[in-house]
Amino acid sequence: MLSFALFGGLFVLIGTSRGSHSFTHTMSPRLHFRLYHGCYGDVMIMETPGIPCDNTRMIACGIRGSEMFAEMDLKALQSYQILIKEIGLRHCVDPALIAAIISRESHGGTILLDGWDHTGLKFGLMQLDKKIHHPVGTWDGKEHLLQAVGILTDSIKAIQKKFPSWSVAQHLKGRPDVCFV
Repeated sequence: MLSFALFGGLFVLIGTSRGSHSFTHTMSPRLHFRLYHGCYGDVMIMETPGIPCDNTRMIACGIRGSEMFAEMDLKALQSYQILIKEIGLRHCVDPALIAAIISRESHGGTILLDGWDHTGLKFGLMQLDKKIHHPVGTWDGKEHLLQAVGILTDSIKAIQKKFPSWSVAQHLKGRPDVCFV
């Protein structure tokens, strides 16, 4: 999964939902008004190993590799900042998690050709697999991102149901991203 450093870098871009944010009315009243982690845990305290190291990625792997890719993707992700926050609040998902998945799957859309990956099988910022899902909307639009985050939350809920004794962090690490890969 993604490293703490990647979440940290993307957190700087996306930040937390502040009291002045136009979507604060959808936040849980139990949460501090200056901080929003969503309903699926606080990704900022989750420990992950970063990008796996193998013979092909000896330099850009681990925590440093994740930091490097996050830094490269920040500029591309800035144009989606408002959209990511809105959809995160609507689905009760930490915007930093959405940004991290977008970074990992499509580098903020910079590696896509008309929204598709190089194989033509995955579509959109979060790279929905067309063999599993029927993507809707434009690859970088609100409708499609709503669909992708909805699929993500459904996957997390399925993991929560299957493994109720797991911690919140384990539910997030339980591969909810397999629906995109």
